Amino acid sequence: MICMYMKQATEVRKEWSSYCDSIVHDKPQFVKRTRDKMCFSSFDTMLDILSVYVFHAERFYEEDGSITLSLIEIDLVENAKTEEETLQLMAKSILDYSLEYYENYKMYSNSPNRKSHVPYVLKTLLLGNEQEIGENIVCQNGKN
Repeated sequence: MICMYMKQATEVRKEWSSYCDSIVHDKPQFVKRTRDKMCFSSFDTMLDILSVYVFHAERFYEEDGSITLSLIEIDLVENAKTEEETLQLMAKSILDYSLEYYENYKMYSNSPNRKSHVPYVLKTLLLGNEQEIGENIVCQNGKN
């Protein structure tokens, strides 16, 4: 069914500017180049698609009064004196991990234990700042 919406890459190259306008202002577009098939969309559309991907962290109250957060989707752990500080550290760790993942995308996306991180990495990169990333972390009490 999607084939009827698929445009050839040569056609897209000829009309690149209007094609980009269509992606941003109208809808995602599909392109075929030989055997390769691609989907192009705006950042806003991608964020809508990825909105179901939210980070979940288990919160642990340590004996020294500090807070530890353990991210469920990606194996990251942070500890600080307050939950706010710990959330900031976790958001930074998520961003750092996502940048490293993207820089080594071929390796990470083909690793069985990291393949499922792709939507979280893309969402993180689209959000682009620690504040918004932190707002996408849902904390729940863990069991000590």
